[in-house]
Amino acid sequence: MRRWLHRRMLFVLCLSTLTVTMVSGVWGGDEEEFPIRPPKKYSYSYPDRTVIGAIQYHVIKNRETFLDIARRYELGINELELLYTSMDPWVPPPGLKVIIPTIWVIPPTKYGGIVLNIPEFRLYFFRPTEGTVQTYPVGIGDEGWETPTGIYRIESKRENPTWYIPPSLQEKYGATTMPPGPDNPLGKFMMKFAPMYGIHGTHIPWGVGRLVSHGCIRTYPEHIAVLYPQVSIGTPVEIIYEPIKFGMREGRIFVEVHPDVYKKLKDFMDYGLRQLEASPLRDRIDRSRYVTALTLQNGMPTDVTKDGGVAISSMLH
Repeated sequence: MRRWLHRRMLFVLCLSTLTVTMVSGVWGGDEEEFPIRPPKKYSYSYPDRTVIGAIQYHVIKNRETFLDIARRYELGINELELLYTSMDPWVPPPGLKVIIPTIWVIPPTKYGGIVLNIPEFRLYFFRPTEGTVQTYPVGIGDEGWETPTGIYRIESKRENPTWYIPPSLQEKYGATTMPPGPDNPLGKFMMKFAPMYGIHGTHIPWGVGRLVSHGCIRTYPEHIAVLYPQVSIGTPVEIIYEPIKFGMREGRIFVEVHPDVYKKLKDFMDYGLRQLEASPLRDRIDRSRYVTALTLQNGMPTDVTKDGGVAISSMLH
């Protein structure tokens, strides 16, 4: 009980101050609790099989938080918060059976490699020669430090990286560099794709699924350990901003809608309706179901096929 209360208090303090050093060591024992596992590889093909994964269910245990549940199922905490907006993420009711949204519409890609979709806080690693894709939740740039969109390539890779602190933060940390170790926000692995940006681990896993970084992309430590050895120098990195994705599976049409996290859109509903009109699938989509998905913005792929009915069997384990 003491450990759970201590973690919650430190998380609240960290959110209110945005001070990295306050959470140093909070998650010290979690590396053993979340071992490195083989990557989950999902088969895909454009355009007929672009919905991957399946819904799961979980019964909330006593003193279990959304953060505990999310990391167990390889989700960001935001993915549960979007589904259960009225539930306290730190004191969810024990015994309640909840949906685990381990199902996604994959984003379009021209280059293969890594694709990051900012509004969903999620990274996809495509292996076109295998016809497989892996996906991992991430933390991204906070307001004023937004993760940039664009096309990049992995330029360098470093294990146990030293953090070269940006000039704007050197006064805060009282140093120009930070050596490898438990307080280093880069974690154990770093893959740079631009002079100021990279994909790396973190020493504060609560930040996955949050706006927390200065533009870099943070993953759970156990995920970067799996991703790092698979990614080679020169791998393409596409960073996109698409809150609405259309997908297909077993002849059904799905839409996945996320909030406009960086407030780039003046009118979300208008944007969504324009996306519908531009889609080659528009004549097969039920408009009322689509509008409902635009309104909820809960990140869950929703069957919007015009003849109705959800293909439940294809979405469950």
